[in-house]
Amino acid sequence: MKKMTKRYAESAKLVEKDKEYEIKEALNIIEKMPKAKFDETVELHVKLGVDSKHADQQVRGTVVLPNGTGKTQRVLVFAKGPKAEEAEKAGADFVGAEELIPKIQNENWFEYDVIVATPDMMGVVGRLGKVLGPKGLMPNPKSGTVTMDVTKAINEIKSGKVEYRLDKTNIIHLGFGKVSFGADKLAENYETIMNAIIKAKPVAAKGQYIRSVAITTTMGPGILIDQK
Repeated sequence: MKKMTKRYAESAKLVEKDKEYEIKEALNIIEKMPKAKFDETVELHVKLGVDSKHADQQVRGTVVLPNGTGKTQRVLVFAKGPKAEEAEKAGADFVGAEELIPKIQNENWFEYDVIVATPDMMGVVGRLGKVLGPKGLMPNPKSGTVTMDVTKAINEIKSGKVEYRLDKTNIIHLGFGKVSFGADKLAENYETIMNAIIKAKPVAAKGQYIRSVAITTTMGPGILIDQK
C-alpha cells in the first residue's frame, strides 16, 4: 500500500484544495500526476440540485462520446430469429434467448458490459431483474437498449456510448476516457457529457441545478471544476 499512498500524496500536491479549476487546467494537472501501472480511467462526478426520490426529478440518458471511452464494451443481445442473426452480424459478443437464463442465474455469468434486448424478449429478461438490476445491467428503452434496431444499438455502444444516471445521493458518476487520451480529447468528451446533463434538467428541478463537478483518476485525488 505504501507505493499507492506515496503516489497519491505526490498527485495531491498538484491540486489546491477547494480551488475550482477550468476543465483544461484540471486535465493538464492529471497529465502531470505520477502514472499508475495501468491506464487509469478519468471519472466525472456531478452533484445535482434535484431529488432522485421523485420520478419527475430523475436525470438519466445516454450520450456517444466523440473520442470513445477507451474501453471495449462487450455486448450481450437477447433476440430470436432474424434479429438474433442481425445482432451477430453487427458484432454482438453474445446472442441468445431463454437458454441464457440458467447460465446467468446459476452460473453467475457476467462476461459482458451491456445488455440489449428486442421488446419481445423483455418478458424473458424481466425474470433476471433481481440479478441484473443491482448490477445496472437491465436493458431500458430510455438508454436505447430495448429496441428493434439492434444494429444501431450495438454500433453506438461499441463506438463509445455511455449512460449517465443519478445515484441515491443525487450524484452522477461515470468514466469519460483514459489518462492516455490527453487533455484535448478528454475535454471534448467532458463537454459532450456536461451538455447532455444540462439538457436533461427536469422541469421540476428548482434552484441551482449543477451543485458541484469534480473529476478524478481511478487512483487519484478529486479536482473541483469551475462551472461558471
